[in-house]
Amino acid sequence: MLETKFQLKVWNFLKTIPKGSVKTYKEVAIAIKCPKSARAVANACAKNPYAPKIPCHRIIRSDGKLGGYSGRGGIKTKQRLLRSEKVDI
Repeated sequence: MLETKFQLKVWNFLKTIPKGSVKTYKEVAIAIKCPKSARAVANACAKNPYAPKIPCHRIIRSDGKLGGYSGRGGIKTKQRLLRSEKVDI
């Protein structure tokens, strides 16, 4: 798979989110200086082949719902990872 510059920008930002913290797709978009690209951030997370090493499980929807998870085990794994990091979900 060939990563895009945008995906790399998103994935590099994800690595800065500390354990036990979550951000929304919109917050990530703002942080990487692409404030209107929340959906593109979600797509970059969905294409992350390095989960959970690159912690896309720490990204949630603006309404507080978990959104998706492309890592092995899907959304159940996302829930388990967040609970193991003491995130109140």
